[in-house]
This record gives sequence, structure tokens and C-alpha cells, in this order.
Amino acid sequence: MRRRDLLTGTAVVLVSSTLAPAQALTGALPWHPDAGTPPQPVEPGAWKFFTAAEAAAVEAAVDRIIPPDPQTPGGKDAGCAVFIDRQLADGYGQDRGLYDSGPFQKGSKQQGPQSQSPPAARYRAALAALDRYCHSADGGGRPFAELALQRQDEVLKGLEAGTVELAGVDGKAFFEQLLKDTQQGFFADPIYGGNRDMCAWKMIGFPGARYDYRDWVGRHNERYPHPPVSIAGAPGWKPA
Repeated sequence: MRRRDLLTGTAVVLVSSTLAPAQALTGALPWHPDAGTPPQPVEPGAWKFFTAAEAAAVEAAVDRIIPPDPQTPGGKDAGCAVFIDRQLADGYGQDRGLYDSGPFQKGSKQQGPQSQSPPAARYRAALAALDRYCHSADGGGRPFAELALQRQDEVLKGLEAGTVELAGVDGKAFFEQLLKDTQQGFFADPIYGGNRDMCAWKMIGFPGARYDYRDWVGRHNERYPHPPVSIAGAPGWKPA
């Protein structure tokens, strides 16, 4: 048998084997919007991961990382703590989908977290260590959430610089993670619990999940005139 005949015969077999299932379709496309895993809107209510004390500390921290001003709410009222809470209670908090076996070694910044503990466990340990530090350092027995705003800033700056050490926890690494998660909560689609009322998008003039804004891509230093649209606010969208 010549090679051409062999390849031709193989192609016929492959086409024939896939034709029957295709003909069984009822005329509908094999894909439709949100056919995979559409995001589920975050519902208001009780904390899913944080305890009340942990939530108070995180709300205080995100409000110092992104303080409010007359035009835009701060991290707390923007829902950044809610965003982090829901992420930690879900797959992100457990490193779902990521390689989580050893060896565990301290890697470079470009390699990302190399910890054996997932984000949820790191948050829980760091928040407990943070309150222990505040109780002992200030001598007043007050947790982070109850410190004066200036003192909260000092503690956060110390964590960022590595001058504030948390017992048993890498305080600098915790601050970096908290900062990243706060930023994501502030600018993510409101469907995930942060960026409440699309306040961050309105602040920067981001159009959100609009179908098409190519006419505006090259128009720099111009204010986008239309209000932003979230995933949940797009016409015809509904959760599965």
C-alpha cells in the first residue's frame, strides 16, 4: 500500500467516525454563552471565611491601603474585604488547580508563592500574628482594627518595609499579598464582591464589560462619556 492511499483511508475513517455524532445535533451550536463556568454573583451577607475579628482587621487594613476621598469610597466601602473573604472561601483560598506538592523552597519573586500553606491558611496565621503584635507592641491590649489611623499606617508601613516582624509569619510577604488582593478587589468586576457600584471604574473612566469601545482606544486624555457596565449588568446576562 502506498503512503498516499494509507493517509487517504485514515482521513476517511476519522471523518466518518465523527460525522454521526455531529449529525445527531438538533441544529443548535455546541456552544452558547456562559456554557462553561460563569461567575456566580457575590451575595451580601455574613462572612464566608473571616471571623468577625479577622474581618474587622482586614476592613481596617484595606481602608488604609486605599483611603477614602470625597469622590471615591475607600477599600472598606468599596467591598475589598468582601472580595478577599469570598476568594479565600473559594478555590483561590485553597490553591485549587495549582501544584501543591513539595519540595517547598523559597523562590524568587518571579516564581510566585512557594509556600506549602494555601492563601487561606496564610491569611489566618498572619492576622492572628498581627493582632498579637499590636497587643504587645502598644501595650494597650488593642487589636489592629482598634488602633488609631496613624498607628495603623505605621504598622502597615512597617510590614511593607520589613521592620515590623510578626512571630512565625513573613510579615512582608503577607503585606504584599494583602496589597495585591486589595487592588484586585478594588478594580475587579463587582460581581466578585468588590468595586461596589463600579466606583473604581468610574474613578478611572474604565468602560467595563461593554461589547465594543474600539473607537475610544486611541483617544488618549479624553474622558470616556458612557457609564461602565459590569458582567452582571450586561443586557441579557443571567447567572446559570
